[in-house]
Order: sequence, then C-alpha cells, then structure tokens
Amino acid sequence: MEISILITDDTEAYGNSQLFSDCAEAVFSMLKVDFDDCEISLLLTTDDRIKELNGEYRQKDRSTDVLSFPMSEDPLSEGGMLGDIVISLETAKEQADEAAIMPDREIAFLFIHGLLHLMGYEHENDPDEEEEMFDLQEEILRNLLENGKVP
Repeated sequence: MEISILITDDTEAYGNSQLFSDCAEAVFSMLKVDFDDCEISLLLTTDDRIKELNGEYRQKDRSTDVLSFPMSEDPLSEGGMLGDIVISLETAKEQADEAAIMPDREIAFLFIHGLLHLMGYEHENDPDEEEEMFDLQEEILRNLLENGKVP
C-alpha cells in the first residue's frame, strides 16, 4: 500500500511527518482497506486560518480543531485522492495541555478523526454512527500507542 500525504505546514512548527503515515496505515489496516495508490492532503495551520475555512465551507464562524473535505462519496471503492484534512495546531496543543497529554497524541487523534471522515464515517446526525466512529478512532489510537507509534 502506498500512502502519499501531502503536508503543508502554515505554522512551520511541526516536523513529525512520520506520525501521519503511521496513523494512515493504522486506519487503513483497521478498516481492511488496501489502496494501491492513495493521496491525502493535510494542512497544519492556525486557529485564524481554520476559522476562515470553517466559515467559507461550513458556514460556521468559529475556529475548530479539525476539518475534513472528502473528494468522493464512495472512497472505499476508489483510492486515489481521498481528500483534504485541516488541523489547527494551536487548538491541538491547547487540547493536549488541557488533557495533560503529549501534543503528538492529540494531533494523531485529530488526524485519525479527519481520515475517518474522508473514509465516509460521520457523527453529527446519528448517535449510533457517532459511537461507531469514536470507538473506532479510540481503538486505532490505542493500537498506535501500544506499538510505540505515538508518544
């Protein structure tokens, strides 16, 4: 499986690109998905920039921790460019401080969350789907922690 993650870091403050590859491989492995070629665009940015994007694309005038923009309604059958994920490093670091965890752990959690959205998982309108997505997200992160892929 070849996963290409195109990372743009607006903040120029994050250097652990291996974390994203490890998370993507864990998600695809857990979902038993084997794409020959897969691309994900990842933007690491500030609260101000993610607020702009949230307003422009979701009509929500507030900052958030992660956004995702799938390229297809049926990503499991296609591969190729799955979509875009945007993470606010400012919010991720604040949430990590509040939870007394390492920032990499929170960033991994947010990336996994965004990637699950790209894979078609949703949580905003259905409590059962929310539970399924969040349980899967936690299981993937737990596996990464146990295997030393996330600090």
